[in-house]
Amino acid sequence: MPVILVANPKGGVGKSTLASNVAGFLAHRGHAVMLGDIDRQQSSARWLAQRPAALPAIRGWELASTEQLRTPKGVSHAVLDTPAGLHGKKLAQALKVADRVVVPLQPSLFDIQATYDFVRELQDAAKDRGKSEGKSDGKTGVLDIGLVAMRVREGTLSQQQLHQFIEQLGLPLLAELRDTQNYVQLAARGLTLWDIAPGRVARDLEQWQRLCAWLDRPGKAGKD
Repeated sequence: MPVILVANPKGGVGKSTLASNVAGFLAHRGHAVMLGDIDRQQSSARWLAQRPAALPAIRGWELASTEQLRTPKGVSHAVLDTPAGLHGKKLAQALKVADRVVVPLQPSLFDIQATYDFVRELQDAAKDRGKSEGKSDGKTGVLDIGLVAMRVREGTLSQQQLHQFIEQLGLPLLAELRDTQNYVQLAARGLTLWDIAPGRVARDLEQWQRLCAWLDRPGKAGKD
């Protein structure tokens, strides 16, 4: 069962928006999905409380801290929203249950700097995990890591700088999501892009195609 961790130590980069829509996509694919939230603000949990009962179900994964993390039972997929400042021991505890990590970032200097250090920490943690699971070379293949650019304005200098930065990381850019009020308006009603008529969010759904393919892909090392 894949556990998808949505993480970035920088606040305000769109982690909850991304986590809720990932859960919504998986639910509409017919999976038994659970959405957890270890952020004090409980944004994902509050969003879930607003979700209409008639929509594809997403169960809540009640968590108080990373110390209580256990792979949930009775579901096929789990998505975990995380707080700002996730580092060190808390990050290691979250990674113990994770199969995939999605790192949202915005095209700004501050986000880029914070994300660079965080990605390096992730890669080091993945190598340590690889060694502990018998990979003597410490490869990161036991943990899929991908990037999602949030609130991107096409054709801007910030977008160009973001692309240059991502090339340095050596990680896949799974999606570039535009700056639109669609996400804000849907979140206020407990909805995702997949809960409304596709024609209303066609451009946004198109931007999700590569990310959706990555989410659908079988996991590595027999973890799915």
